[in-house]
Amino acid sequence: MRFGLQLGYWGAQPPVNAQELVVAAEETGFDAVFTAESWGSDAFTPLAWYGSRTQRVRLGTSVVQLSARTPTATAMAALTLDHLSGGRHILGLGVSGPQVVEGWYGQAFGKPLARTREYVGVIRQVLAREAKVASPGPHYPLPYQGEGATGLGKPLKPITHPLRADLPIWLGAEGPKNVSLTAEIADGWLAIYYTPRLADMYNAWLDEGFARAGARRSRADFEIAATAQVVLTDDVSGELDRMRPFMALYIGGMGAEDVNFHAEVYRRMGYGQEVEEITRLFRTGRKDEAAAVVPDQMILDTTIIGDEAHVREQLAVWEKAGVTMLLVGVRDVQQMRRLAPLIQG
Repeated sequence: MRFGLQLGYWGAQPPVNAQELVVAAEETGFDAVFTAESWGSDAFTPLAWYGSRTQRVRLGTSVVQLSARTPTATAMAALTLDHLSGGRHILGLGVSGPQVVEGWYGQAFGKPLARTREYVGVIRQVLAREAKVASPGPHYPLPYQGEGATGLGKPLKPITHPLRADLPIWLGAEGPKNVSLTAEIADGWLAIYYTPRLADMYNAWLDEGFARAGARRSRADFEIAATAQVVLTDDVSGELDRMRPFMALYIGGMGAEDVNFHAEVYRRMGYGQEVEEITRLFRTGRKDEAAAVVPDQMILDTTIIGDEAHVREQLAVWEKAGVTMLLVGVRDVQQMRRLAPLIQG
């Protein structure tokens, strides 16, 4: 199992130590560095900037939102970054949710599976550069011939020859149908709130995709990259308390009240009652109370927190469950140095 540094997206201001963390990640044996986007900073720009100081680590997006760019625009950014990095780019894509897609990008959220399949198909055409890029739609028709079209559009090939036709595309997916689609059309799965105790369920979803006609990969060459906090500490209780507000936000406050994909993940884990209570409290402005009712095990199911012996033991559990890369959020270089022996070992 390899390790990736998960930088995520920016908050109110750019992080002050991201470049330092990226350099340290390469030095300490991390395999990759990932950036994200929501409705503030974008994913590609920081990745190119931070990655310019490295030579070895792969550079991934986790994730780029489909609605933020047309598939050809995303393909342009990906092939550009792949050239600049010498073939180190991983393109991680995700549909986001209706609150962001309709509220921020001003687009319809409907048919996320069909949109994902079509979007990835267009990107594959661009990267292959075997013929002029064309798509019948209905979501991303090329050339566009709908309302307001001049009729002058024509299929095009990218001017720049992509460095790699097989640039890896990983998909962020949470539900069973989306995970199965990921196994069918992508090179890897970016899993959020993964728990090893449900590995059999995840594997069933993945196997459904691998079994489909024309599936791109098999389990033997497919990557499962799970985001998880890994914290070396003797104060487990204190670390759990630090994480509770973040858990309450994602479970109770992210997305629309009736459509929160993160909450659905925890319902599948068996925390339906807890999800309802956290959501009720968070949505009525009682955020501290919502955080207080997050149970310890709800956090421990999807994180690794403890002393070195416990962390080593849990890393083996996650690897046995099928995780090929652990995407770790690291607060500072000191914490990264503490993790280095575990990563290198």
